[in-house]
Amino acid sequence: MPPVDQAFYEGVVRRIKAIILVLGIAGAVFLSAWKGLSVGGGFLIGAAAAYVSFWRWQRVVESIGSAPPRRPWLFALRFVMLLGAAYVIIRVTEVDRAAAVAGLLVPGAAVTVEILYELIPWNMNRNSG
Repeated sequence: MPPVDQAFYEGVVRRIKAIILVLGIAGAVFLSAWKGLSVGGGFLIGAAAAYVSFWRWQRVVESIGSAPPRRPWLFALRFVMLLGAAYVIIRVTEVDRAAAVAGLLVPGAAVTVEILYELIPWNMNRNSG
C-alpha cells in the first residue's frame, strides 16, 4: 500500500475503534440509567465482544499478503473460546440477552459514523491533499 493510503487506513481504523468504545460505554450508561444494570451490562458485554471481534478481523485483514500463519487452527480455537466465554458471562451474570445482541451491532453504527465523518465537506479538503 502506498504511504498515503496506509496512513488513511490507520486513521480510519483508529477512529472506528474509538467510536466503538464511546458508543459502547455511552450506550451502557444510558441503558443502565433507563432500564437498569442488567440491560446496560448486557449492552456493554455485547459491545466489548464486538470490539474484540473488530480487532481480530483487523488483524486478519492486515495479515493478508504476509507469510502464511504457522498455526491456522489457533484462530478457530480463539473464536470458540470467545464464544464460550460470552455464553458463560451472559449465563452467570444474567444480563439481558437482547441488550447483549444489540451491543454486537455497535461496530456497524461506528462504521456509519465514520462514513458520515468522511463525508463532511471540511474534511474533504484534508483528504484530497
